[in-house]
Amino acid sequence: MLQSIKGVYKNGKVELTELPRDISESIVIVTFLEAKKTQQPKQIMQFGMFSVNQQSTEADFQIAECPVV
Repeated sequence: MLQSIKGVYKNGKVELTELPRDISESIVIVTFLEAKKTQQPKQIMQFGMFSVNQQSTEADFQIAECPVV
């Protein structure tokens, strides 16, 4: 009986998400799927999110929007 189980290859080892049923030892074939490129979520600065004693100003937002050269 063939079984497919999802897993992750990391640091030279394959980590399975679950144990196979009724198999104590078996030959395996590992197929590496194309890795998805993770996208960083956009970080949004909101008015007042860094306030302690001082509120964010319009100038703070303008500075944050300027591209780094």
